[in-house]
Amino acid sequence: MTEKQEKILQAALQLFAQEGFHATSTSKVAKKAGVSEGLIFRHFGNKEGLLQAILEEGENRLKSLFVEIVMEPDPKEVIRKTIEMTNKIDVSDYDFWKLQFKLKWELEISGDKKMEPLNMALTNAFRKLNYESPELEAQLLILFIDGLGSAVLKGSKLNPDQMIQLLLKKYKI
Repeated sequence: MTEKQEKILQAALQLFAQEGFHATSTSKVAKKAGVSEGLIFRHFGNKEGLLQAILEEGENRLKSLFVEIVMEPDPKEVIRKTIEMTNKIDVSDYDFWKLQFKLKWELEISGDKKMEPLNMALTNAFRKLNYESPELEAQLLILFIDGLGSAVLKGSKLNPDQMIQLLLKKYKI
């Protein structure tokens, strides 16, 4: 990807996160990126093409977060790494992740498919540890991590470290 394409995507990311996808025009993105609007169309086709490039980057980042968890053979480590995943997100990436959360709601994008590898790894871990309802435990933990991530990104006064410690204690890890 060229430097200009990177600038365009970064500008789109920031504007979509701050103002929303529908409220952001390609001319605004071009102005923020310091490029012509035509360059956006040449590289990405249209505003939806920009969005698609950002969503693909989101999937790649999720995969990189999940790979360490999914490849882990120890079921307790699968659970621990999942619980601690929220703390692995760098503050400099918050705009990116805010946009991912925002798009789930604004565009009604389901994250179920993206979360499937983590869901399978957690279900397997809970099954190996003889939990009564491994599928439900996996879904519960994913919902909690999703909610914790959302709270952190929104700047909630919630203490994520305390919540993580509580979960580690709950699962005896």
